[in-house]
Amino acid sequence: MINGEIPGGRCAVVRHHGSLDTLANSVWFLYRDWLPASGETLRDFPVYFRYLNFVHEVAEHELQTDIYLPLA
Repeated sequence: MINGEIPGGRCAVVRHHGSLDTLANSVWFLYRDWLPASGETLRDFPVYFRYLNFVHEVAEHELQTDIYLPLA
């Protein structure tokens, strides 16, 4: 874990539903499909996640994770 600060700014956000094993598919959608179609450009900061619930709280298919793609 890295302790740091997320800088303010605009982000594209997509909500992933389901297993964390398939989270990469939703991230890939943002980069492969959404970003080129949007005309937006990336900010110099990595994609990051907000976990809305956790594996020990709900069934795996009920997991929800917001994926943030920082934009310029």
